[in-house]
Amino acid sequence: MKKLIMLLAVALPLFASAQDDLVKKLETNKSDDAKKKFIFTDIINIENTSVKNQASSGTCWSYSTNSFLESEMIRKGRPKVDLAEIFTARMVYEDKADNYVKMHGALSWGDGGECHDVINMYAKYGVMPQEAYSGLHYGTKKNKFGELQAVLKGMLDAIVSNKNGKLTTSWKKAFDAVLDAYLGPVPESFSYNGKRYTAKSFAKEVVGLNPADYVEISSFTDKPYYQKTMFMVPDNWSFDKIYNVKFGDLTGTIDHALRNGYTVAWAADVSEKYFSWKNGVAFVPEKDWDDMDEDEQKALFDGPKEERVITPESRQEAFDNYETTDDHGMHIVGLAKDQKGNEYYIVKNSWGVKNDYKGYIYVSKNYVRYKTTAILLNKHGMPSGLRNKLGV
Repeated sequence: MKKLIMLLAVALPLFASAQDDLVKKLETNKSDDAKKKFIFTDIINIENTSVKNQASSGTCWSYSTNSFLESEMIRKGRPKVDLAEIFTARMVYEDKADNYVKMHGALSWGDGGECHDVINMYAKYGVMPQEAYSGLHYGTKKNKFGELQAVLKGMLDAIVSNKNGKLTTSWKKAFDAVLDAYLGPVPESFSYNGKRYTAKSFAKEVVGLNPADYVEISSFTDKPYYQKTMFMVPDNWSFDKIYNVKFGDLTGTIDHALRNGYTVAWAADVSEKYFSWKNGVAFVPEKDWDDMDEDEQKALFDGPKEERVITPESRQEAFDNYETTDDHGMHIVGLAKDQKGNEYYIVKNSWGVKNDYKGYIYVSKNYVRYKTTAILLNKHGMPSGLRNKLGV
């Protein structure tokens, strides 16, 4: 009995201490939850590869759409592969240089591109795994394209100035040599999992996607619906046309795709104050930023807010007056709801993992309706009625 009493005397304080610790932990967790300004619950979350960092390069279009292709591979039961974004970008720069010279310099030059560029390069040149072509050939561990693009632009402008009376036969070799110096020469073949591939054979045998399956759409009130129209943004250097659909088809198509296991490459404007990478949230508040007082601005991301009503007309006006610009490419991988039941798309970004959601951002449907410049997806992920209207 004495031993039992002694054991109880020792155990009870320990039990009480453990219980106190548990209570404190639960209270802390509850307190942490209370501190969360947005609480998201996943509805759909489609498998995707790890978040990457484009660093100091304007290659978001390549990162986002290659990420999209990686998810397409997963959906089709193909192996997970980290595709080489800078291989795609390099091929774009080569083709863009041809157009720049043919247009006598009357073409936007820089890192920028569009979602369709990745599909076009995949069809024309193939694709490589990251380990075969990192593009880091100039002494840094991350992309840093400022010097490279300055050199390329200076060279191209010297070429189109045409001081010799006609173009030499060497300009393209010189341009490619600069790309080789900064990004590394493109290997004719490479080894992957013990087998030799070219970029084209890797695309066919390992990636196994059909470039003809991918469709790019947007919505403009000043163009005929359900027809192809020129995509009027500066980074559309290849003059590709996209399908113009009605306003409601944008989110309707994204929702249908997600419900059926398809992700979506997304091009959009991210210049607004209500797109917060740090907070991992984007939505459209009822008031413009400039119309808010200081307290309203500070409280903007303190939790869900009522959103502005977006119409086809307000979307078009924002595009026409430069309020919506073609800033950034990302990858829509799922759907979630906040604590009030509002729905947001789960968006994978390419700015690393240093934000509140480790590289992802929750974007309201209203923001997507308002600020989308274009989306690209597998045509088999589209509603059948829309496919019939587009003839795809």
